[in-house]
Amino acid sequence: MSTTQAEAMSHIAFADEKGYNEGRYRGIALVTLPQQNVNVFRHEMQRLLRESEVREFKWEKLASARERFAALKMIDFAIEKALNGSLRIDVLTWDTEDSRHKIPKRDDIANLERMYYHLLKYVLCERWPDGSIWALYPDENTALKWNSVQDCLDCAGRKTEIRRDLFTKGKFALRLKQEFRIELLSPCKSHQEPLVQLADLFAGISVYSRSSYASYQSWEAAKKAECSLFPMEQGRLPKLSKSNKERCCVMFEFNNKCKSKKLGVSLKTHKGLKTPDAKHPINFWWYEPQHEADKAPCKLRT
Repeated sequence: MSTTQAEAMSHIAFADEKGYNEGRYRGIALVTLPQQNVNVFRHEMQRLLRESEVREFKWEKLASARERFAALKMIDFAIEKALNGSLRIDVLTWDTEDSRHKIPKRDDIANLERMYYHLLKYVLCERWPDGSIWALYPDENTALKWNSVQDCLDCAGRKTEIRRDLFTKGKFALRLKQEFRIELLSPCKSHQEPLVQLADLFAGISVYSRSSYASYQSWEAAKKAECSLFPMEQGRLPKLSKSNKERCCVMFEFNNKCKSKKLGVSLKTHKGLKTPDAKHPINFWWYEPQHEADKAPCKLRT
């Protein structure tokens, strides 16, 4: 990130995604904060990673106690900052088996662009002050054509729109978009930007909570049995990989921390991480088809 460029912005956003063309569930995480907090938070995150002896945190590489400790320190950091209002984390996930996505010749890259558009528009326009000037730093390892997303955002900022409000159960809202300013959009290397790594953690745990909830239930049952007077028989214990055990442990700790801090994040009710009230500073949002004609984009015939 260019320090001079970033200092000209009022707010900064960091983004990463979990899969755009594989698995049933896909996700995007967006970490947003005022510009004045960026350098302090970055240094704090770098310190946490150094203490954990992790050069770069990746959810996909979480397979040992070392990565687990790093993940839990990052979660503590995120919850502390979210609770004092100095940072937000919003995660959008979608189900490729729903009526919007289960269609022939779905264009996953174009659909990823649409999902970024929905998430950016909600967070930047509705969760931060009007008139904010934004820099956006997504992970560079993506198939997305960021120039076309920039065009969409610029267009949305110059006109009055009537749109379906994604957070009011299908009601329409008239919104005057006087400005929607992403003045700097610069993909970055995740190993150089710890706040992108934080986005990677939340994108990963969100998708995992939906795709592997049954595994998590089995792991949790075994964990409870170990502490009971009547432990489960060896043959009934779930056979989980080391990576899955570590991920389940992180999700268990994260869920408990959210409950103790009253962050409004649900896990068991919906069989996956979800925040029913999107105003909470850690928000897991499940995209659902808004109407019958709401379909994912398709690849053009050649």
